[in-house]
Amino acid sequence: MSQNWTANIRTEEGKGASRRLRHAGKVPAIIYGGGQDAVSVSFPLNFVKKAFENNDNFNTVLTVDVEGGSSETCVVKDIQRHPSTGDVSHIDLQRAAADNKLVKRVPLNFTGKAVAPGVKAGGHMSFLQSTVEVSCLAKDLPTKIDVDVSSMEAGTSKRLSELTLPAGVVITALSHGNADYDQAVVNIGKAKKR
Repeated sequence: MSQNWTANIRTEEGKGASRRLRHAGKVPAIIYGGGQDAVSVSFPLNFVKKAFENNDNFNTVLTVDVEGGSSETCVVKDIQRHPSTGDVSHIDLQRAAADNKLVKRVPLNFTGKAVAPGVKAGGHMSFLQSTVEVSCLAKDLPTKIDVDVSSMEAGTSKRLSELTLPAGVVITALSHGNADYDQAVVNIGKAKKR
């Protein structure tokens, strides 16, 4: 999934310039990486609010059209929010060239909890991780990883190595080659005796 964003070049840098931009209804941002110089840009605040209503945009490859003709392929690396309003106050965008590997945290989407035999038997399902760090090319970046828990019995767990991953996606913890990094992501406790 890809999206097009349009950005304006920022000519002024620093705290004061960023504050003036925010008062004018814009969000400062920076595009960096890929062996190129960083580019300071800004986006309209209303556009940013709408864009981040969809959590998939955190793991979507974006095409950022910068005024002046250049176009950058990026992913959202980080955002900062205002402490009281929650509005986005700054965006870090990392260039995502087709041949460069990205390392990103991707949310886990648990499905089938209500029909899991372990839950039906009275066991409590605990979600131990909500995201997982993956390494992949930009074109292979998933917006989320589905974890089917519908067949889990009481007293069992599902580990990182048991997740079904899209082609080209690797869990970074498992690339260490040490079984200690193969952590559980979800488990169901034994049913309590009545």
